[in-house]
Amino acid sequence: MRYFHRTSLGLDAVLSEADRFFGDGFTIVETEPRRRVFEGAVGRVRVAAQAEGGHYTLVSIETDQVGESEADKVAKRFLSVVHSRVEPKHVVRGAY
Repeated sequence: MRYFHRTSLGLDAVLSEADRFFGDGFTIVETEPRRRVFEGAVGRVRVAAQAEGGHYTLVSIETDQVGESEADKVAKRFLSVVHSRVEPKHVVRGAY
């Protein structure tokens, strides 16, 4: 599954947040300047960040699972964390 989020958080901040977020329970298996790949018991998660439209960052996250797996829930949770970094009053309402 693939998920996308557009944020005003910088590229480096997004990837630092990914390293911190996935540091528990996942192992970094690939590191590139704008991409990380994490692997854990629930599957593989790829996080990419690219500059988009001036001051925005496009965050792409992809899992190697189909449907609504545990890896997908973790991926969506990460996107909500990124959103919360920009808007601290954001309340996460999903069951992920």
